[in-house]
Amino acid sequence: MIILKFFLRKVVSLINYKNINIEMSEEQLILKSSEYSASSIQVLEGLEAVRKRPAMYIGDIGEKGLHHLVYEVVDNSIDEALAGYCTDVDVIINEDNSVTVKDNGRGIPVDFHEKEQKSALEVVMTVLHAGGKFDKDSYKVSGGLHGVGVSCVNALSAVTKVNVHRAGKVYYQEYHRGIPVEPVKEVGTSDMTGTVVTFLPDNEIFTSIEYKFSILASRLRELAFLNKGVRLNLTDRRETDKDGNFVFETYYSDEGLKQFVRYLDETRESLIERDVMYIDTVKNGMPVEIAIHYNTTYSENIHSYVNNINTIEGGTHLLGFRRGLTRTLKKYAEDSGILAKQKIEINGDDFREGLTAVISVKVQEPLFEGQTKTKLGNSDVSGSVDQAISELLKIYLEEHPKEAKAIVNKVILAASARIAARNAREKVQRKSAMTGGGLPGKLADCSNRDPHMCELYLVEGDSAGGTAKQGRNRAFQAILPLRGKILNVEKAMTHKIFDSEEISNIFKALGVHIGTEEDSKALNFKGLRYHKIIIMCDADVDGSHIETLIMTLFFRYLKELIEHGFLYIATPPLYLVKKGKEQRYCWTEDQRLQAIQEIGRGKDTGVHVQRYKGLGEMNAEQLWETTMDPERRTLRQVTIDSSAEADHVFAMLMGDEVAPRREFIEKNAKYARIDV
Repeated sequence: MIILKFFLRKVVSLINYKNINIEMSEEQLILKSSEYSASSIQVLEGLEAVRKRPAMYIGDIGEKGLHHLVYEVVDNSIDEALAGYCTDVDVIINEDNSVTVKDNGRGIPVDFHEKEQKSALEVVMTVLHAGGKFDKDSYKVSGGLHGVGVSCVNALSAVTKVNVHRAGKVYYQEYHRGIPVEPVKEVGTSDMTGTVVTFLPDNEIFTSIEYKFSILASRLRELAFLNKGVRLNLTDRRETDKDGNFVFETYYSDEGLKQFVRYLDETRESLIERDVMYIDTVKNGMPVEIAIHYNTTYSENIHSYVNNINTIEGGTHLLGFRRGLTRTLKKYAEDSGILAKQKIEINGDDFREGLTAVISVKVQEPLFEGQTKTKLGNSDVSGSVDQAISELLKIYLEEHPKEAKAIVNKVILAASARIAARNAREKVQRKSAMTGGGLPGKLADCSNRDPHMCELYLVEGDSAGGTAKQGRNRAFQAILPLRGKILNVEKAMTHKIFDSEEISNIFKALGVHIGTEEDSKALNFKGLRYHKIIIMCDADVDGSHIETLIMTLFFRYLKELIEHGFLYIATPPLYLVKKGKEQRYCWTEDQRLQAIQEIGRGKDTGVHVQRYKGLGEMNAEQLWETTMDPERRTLRQVTIDSSAEADHVFAMLMGDEVAPRREFIEKNAKYARIDV
């Protein structure tokens, strides 16, 4: 696999696309398709509902949902750490792809539960919405507020085994697909406390049960930064190093978010010589931790967390941060007289260009918008974060005038670039109005006007674009050919990006735009014309590079489209194996070898293998049946598993610093092959 393909896998989780029907209630009422009567209604109780509609609880049954099982169990251990009772968490991927999570917390209670008439351990493992997190005296703060975590893991696992070390004894219970094999029993003595959970995901539920070390490593690293003083260890017993030892990594941070920001910015050039600005405080009874740093890039990279949950849609804590940052920096700039000579109006975006920041708050009763927990709604959090960032900046700016001046000069440069970018957009709009249309001339649009039904293919090259136009279904598939490699937005100023014809064409074809007077970098996609955007490039190194450039554009400027599930990558075949009238398309080397054996009846004599190095080598019919026909194609949906990790990898991959990129390639060279 080529290095650039491996980079893409590091940045995002790519899963085979499939339609998932998500029901709307936890007591599932499933209507049979034949007759609608009392007998048509099934009432699912307990964990049966989870097994019937797993996507409701863990998102999907692909790669993302599979790894989410581990996060749910680890979150219980982290909640013990937040309560002050846990310092070490071990995650072990076993040879059979089962996972063991071990902590040194207090151990799940095992005493008799009067209401449920069974052990508290069995209640926690088998009853939805059961756990100590609903009791303020047990957990002051917690991420797993919906109470379906470990019981869902149990329901979606073929086998689950739990050992509890508590009060000098060891207790054990085993479950098969969520059902206890026997009651909780005492199996020994112990001089430690804690919980050990081992579970094997059910292959009747998940499309694959193969865990990826890199995905779990990303989440554990993130948790270590967010919970300083907690050690998280990850072991992979499926693979050994050159010395014969199991692959092992440990994640620990004694400086918390300071180290997190250094990690995120390690491939970017620092704007100031001083270390990361940092505050760990309590405001209005709420723990607030913030770390910020300025670099010489043109993007804003802010990552916010509530009780270790990555709030990708922000919320009141992010609003408080932005308000406090803008107000404090603007006041300093005005009081210092630096802005007096400038005839430029500064807005909030200008203060955040080149800013990398991580905000983490611990809220006793957080109010999230929906099950996904992506946006915080507690109004009181805003003021606490505002106070914290204002306090941090006031002290820093007074004590470091040289760095303060550099930051203000960066803000002025950002404002100038913003105005230039706005002028560039207005110029494009005027030009479009004069030519009588807002769509790019190279776009071959579809006839359907319902965005839910429409697809846009971003195709590498005019030649492949022409083939795609001939082979497509004109009713719902639109084609936009891209000439060569688009601008690397990681290195470009904003106005240069909008000056780029290819990028401008992408924005116009999509029907989206960036910018309002209030927030010049906000994406407005109310006019989005396609709900499926498909990157289709050649299966070679140049094609992978173009995919990466387009992915960088979407991550930096069209991120909401990824988060809404609109971005995909097409997978054209690598080979056509043919003998006589019999032929077979192959996407992997193993498929090619198997096809040669089967078509050649054990011999390769007379078997012709065509290697597709470019989309243009296929005719329209071949491109349709392999890559564009919804009934036969395979699309990989682009999802962001960790925004912070994706930010780090894109900066390393597409930024100016060469050394980190070379180090990464050398470390992962075993995943590469030479493309000939």
